[in-house]
Amino acid sequence: MTSDRQQTGPASPGARARGDIGRRVAARREQLGLSREEVALRAGAAPEYLEYVETHPATHGIGFLLRLADALETSVDDLTGGKADLPPGIGRAALHPELVELGIQECWELLGGNGVGRVAVTTESGPAILPVNYLAVGGEVAFRTSPDAVPAKAAGHEVAFEVDRIDEAFSRGWSVLVVGAAHAVTEPEAVRRLETHSRSAPWAGGARNLWITVTPGRVTGRRIVVRDR
Repeated sequence: MTSDRQQTGPASPGARARGDIGRRVAARREQLGLSREEVALRAGAAPEYLEYVETHPATHGIGFLLRLADALETSVDDLTGGKADLPPGIGRAALHPELVELGIQECWELLGGNGVGRVAVTTESGPAILPVNYLAVGGEVAFRTSPDAVPAKAAGHEVAFEVDRIDEAFSRGWSVLVVGAAHAVTEPEAVRRLETHSRSAPWAGGARNLWITVTPGRVTGRRIVVRDR
């Protein structure tokens, strides 16, 4: 186990912002709703070692990183922050890709409990697509915004909400689309329920105390699969 770890000195502020593995591991684990013990079991590591990974700056062997990325259902690039500043569109189509339709259950599993997605709304200036922190609970998708922000215009209309994950290195990925009626949440008990399930404040900060829920009328998903040959 010790061969997976090589402790280093303090990282520079820029390096930590770009490759803080521990912070990324903890955030992804919490997003999936997993305990350290559950992730450690998936990765074949001791819970104490995973705690060290999350709380200390260090470098790790590629074998451990691959197991950890698999345990967290993500990629090594995402865990290390390797793609944080890369421009989109650098990937190329793989050889013989397949586009596979996803079932509803798998769509909800991919949505997970919390994450970042995009909501499409209609404004006075035309269509707009904006990123939002979302919560999937009770068969609905919810996001928090401010009453004067563009995402608030979703309330009272049918909207489209989309989440995707792209692995440009292997030209693979998936997307889930939720289409349905959006409503502002005003009942105090319903607001408290959403606040209880939310694991993160909105990344954009500020006073964003308006919850919008999307009741799905249609949930669809697709995955690009590249078969090993």
